[in-house]
Amino acid sequence: MRTPLIAGNWKMNLTLEESKDLVQSIHFSNRWPGTVDIIVAPPLTGLHFLSDVLKDSYIDLAAQNMFHQHSGAFTGEVSPSQILDAGANYVLLGHSERRQLFNEDDKLINEKMKAAIKHQITPILCIGETLDQREENNYAYVLATQVISALNEIDIMDKNIIIAYEPVWAIGTGKTASPDQVAEAHLIIRSILDEKYSKELADKTRILYGGSVKPSNAKELLSLKDVDGALVGGASLNHSDFINIISSAKL
Repeated sequence: MRTPLIAGNWKMNLTLEESKDLVQSIHFSNRWPGTVDIIVAPPLTGLHFLSDVLKDSYIDLAAQNMFHQHSGAFTGEVSPSQILDAGANYVLLGHSERRQLFNEDDKLINEKMKAAIKHQITPILCIGETLDQREENNYAYVLATQVISALNEIDIMDKNIIIAYEPVWAIGTGKTASPDQVAEAHLIIRSILDEKYSKELADKTRILYGGSVKPSNAKELLSLKDVDGALVGGASLNHSDFINIISSAKL
């Protein structure tokens, strides 16, 4: 059985003290979640600071992005080894905001996936269709392309990856995909893993849903068969909302 995972993507929010207050509120409000894994992805400036704050906690850390080179003249970027050194064991890759605002394409995301796996950082691969692609009934092709491109030339069979399905039209808009839409997309993704790679990979890979997840819809979404957790945006900045979502994921 796949352990549910709730990950909070803080995006470009919170100072160090605000970050500390938030993770301590989550930790002390929830004590020990038992059957749920929990990750937070703070801004890069908070990674090392929070790794010390969370050293005795059940909360893990993810970076929100990384470059694929080990070192070099890449002003403003951060390498896999620097992420590890800062205390993160996970990294978000391919988030729609990186794809849309910073023009990251499938080839670059594939390079980042290779680098993460090489450095034993667990990637959380974000995929999802735009509103136009959804309305054109092209979303299955888009999801397949994004998954297969991201895993190109990667011997993935004995590696850990996490996939987050985030329909672009439901991120930060207040819109949420219907349970039927979410269930269908997650089934498509798991079927891609099964058909392209192996049933073993399909069975073990956790697929999260992201897209305006909040306490009011979390229980219904997280109860769907192929949904193994959530990548939470705005609601992860409020400890009570985040705790409620975690509680909805408990087995």
